[in-house]
Amino acid sequence: MRVCFAGDSLVAGTGDESARGWVGRVAAAAIAGGLDLTAYNLGVRGATSVQVARRLAIEARPRLTAGDDARIVLSFGVNDTIVEDGRQREPTERTLEALRTMRDRAAPVPILLVGPPAVDDDEQNDRILVLDRALEHEAAALAVPYVAAFPATVSSPVWRHPVHVGDGFHPDAAGYAHLAAVLAPPVVAWLREPVAR
Repeated sequence: MRVCFAGDSLVAGTGDESARGWVGRVAAAAIAGGLDLTAYNLGVRGATSVQVARRLAIEARPRLTAGDDARIVLSFGVNDTIVEDGRQREPTERTLEALRTMRDRAAPVPILLVGPPAVDDDEQNDRILVLDRALEHEAAALAVPYVAAFPATVSSPVWRHPVHVGDGFHPDAAGYAHLAAVLAPPVVAWLREPVAR
């Protein structure tokens, strides 16, 4: 099995002193559970959903060779909700359009979407919550499995404290471990599901 994890700096694990992030921990949980898995981390710092959509096929295709059980796990949204020059970097509809583009470009490779986690700015968290709900709704319409990260991070001191004392966006190793513990069960369960051929 080959799995690409594509998205932003939270996918890349920025801030984790152990350099594993949530992706490394989820991949380790899958391997410990008996899956023969190769994981590719395609997280790029500062990337919006639109930027991830532009590069997804180019970066994922060489890593997902024919004959393997190929999957893509996506996660984005925090950078979309940053306000620059008085407006949101990517309006919600543009983020949803990017998701639709990614689903189409990934086909026939199955995708799963992990929602955006909380940051240190409560006003931005309000925007992230709106986006989280919109992404969940759109993912359901597209038959794309969705795993929310926001509820488990917005109220967790294990996540919020290191984000607060850090750069406002990224936790430390303990914060990523907390998120991975939430994400691993549904993501690994999805990886275990057979792909329709």
